[in-house]
Amino acid sequence: QVQLVESGGGSVQAGGSLRLSCAASGYTYSSNCMGWFRQAPGKEREGVATIYTRGGATYYADSVKGRFTISQDNRKNTLYLEMNSLKPEDTAMYYCAAASGAAYCSGLICIRCVWGQGTQVTVSS
Repeated sequence: QVQLVESGGGSVQAGGSLRLSCAASGYTYSSNCMGWFRQAPGKEREGVATIYTRGGATYYADSVKGRFTISQDNRKNTLYLEMNSLKPEDTAMYYCAAASGAAYCSGLICIRCVWGQGTQVTVSS
């Protein structure tokens, strides 16, 4: 059973930085992919960034390209999201997701993935 626990969220001013972490247990990095997603109040959840564990290919939403970086540490079974130059519109609950077994990613979409509980990011102007 894969379990994901996010951390690192918080409140920052616009232009600031945060680093989110997602600790995975029961997940093997021989599986498909992992990613970060977010949901703002009143909006649908959207893909922020995904990384394919075979080959390391990454995908980013246009709104975060050049500001956010997704990475993984296989030894620590941890996924990261480095967020720089944060904007108020980045305010959302951020979720980590992992695809293993029959689950998979397609670009910024995670199909039949396991989800973490989320960590809140609030950016003030």
